[in-house]
Amino acid sequence: MANIGLPGFIIILFVALLLFGPKKLPELGRATGQTLKSFRDALNGKEKEEEKNTPKD
Repeated sequence: MANIGLPGFIIILFVALLLFGPKKLPELGRATGQTLKSFRDALNGKEKEEEKNTPKD
């Protein structure tokens, strides 16, 4: 992954604040978190299905 560091993170946060505004930013973060969670759950669910379908020796 990219090594952003604290100064880079602060700049990204500042730009996001300018683009979306202080009222929209928490909603955007919440939606992003929910999307990532559902994506991870879908990946884990697919892995569990593959484990069930593979025959055991």
